[in-house]
Amino acid sequence: MQYRFLGNTGTKVSVIALGGWLTHGGHTGNEVAKQTMKAAYEAGVNFFDSAEGYAGGRAEKLLGEAIKEFGWDRDDLVISTKLYWGEHEDGSKDVGLSRKHVLAGMRKSLQRLQMEFVDIVYAHRPDKHTPMEEVVRAFNHLIHKGQAIYWGTSEWSSEEIMDAWRIADKLNLIGPVVEQPEYNMISRTRVEIEYAPLYRKFNLGLTVFSPLRRGILTGKYNKGIPSGSRADKEGSWFKEEVEKGGDMLERVSRLEPLAKELGEGITTGQLALAWTLKHPNVSSAIIGATSVEQVRENLKAVELVEKIDKGLMDRIDEVLGNRPEGVPFRFD
Repeated sequence: MQYRFLGNTGTKVSVIALGGWLTHGGHTGNEVAKQTMKAAYEAGVNFFDSAEGYAGGRAEKLLGEAIKEFGWDRDDLVISTKLYWGEHEDGSKDVGLSRKHVLAGMRKSLQRLQMEFVDIVYAHRPDKHTPMEEVVRAFNHLIHKGQAIYWGTSEWSSEEIMDAWRIADKLNLIGPVVEQPEYNMISRTRVEIEYAPLYRKFNLGLTVFSPLRRGILTGKYNKGIPSGSRADKEGSWFKEEVEKGGDMLERVSRLEPLAKELGEGITTGQLALAWTLKHPNVSSAIIGATSVEQVRENLKAVELVEKIDKGLMDRIDEVLGNRPEGVPFRFD
């Protein structure tokens, strides 16, 4: 396993993290989910990500139970959760980033996790209805109370992150040190274009989600939707994305020979994950897993990062045809 600094902090996280979105407490049985955590931990993963809204709070509860059951040293782990949606799956209760919700949500999350603090707490989405000063003060309150070490954002615009830092500096408070956006071979513009000024100004770190675009970049949907796959289970929005992704899936299929050039048995998914980790501001890529085998296969991508050179990156860009305009080669 490799480790990187979490943005502009002295804390190191494994370049692969295990997340609980749609798996822990959801589509994956509890025992299988715990075994995926165990397999990740034994391979050197120290970063585990959850959220109050994942499976109505069940994902946090399962993560806390696994840590207790396996007897892991809490100080060896980096645990993150996110606040905004609340733990109510129907969305009928309080949501947002009001001081009231942030403080109450953190208290409930810690109870489910069976922990005194988390290492990172994210503002899971921007809140258009709560003043930014209230948001910044609320997350700093969690840090000052010892309930979180750092705070970050998820799916915030660069303007919103800059605004949070401006207010934090004005009030002599702590700004968000990390952002959790979607980033993969398909979704590139925000990370490669919009956030570029934030890397220079704040050394913003990224803990990206969906590095495999919910499995699309593994190639398993190239010939349809397999029974029992995530698209088959979730239906609606994701199934529609796969069914309408003809050109995108064709491009994914053309990545397969490039993956094979890196070694026998190397998969498109491993290439896609290693490609994501090539970005210098990605502190960690968060994967989901429905089996121990998936965890082990994904972790092999770490060994490929150094093998991806500029020539291969250019060929990947040629296949994808979606390199954002105006971006210099990002790994010089």
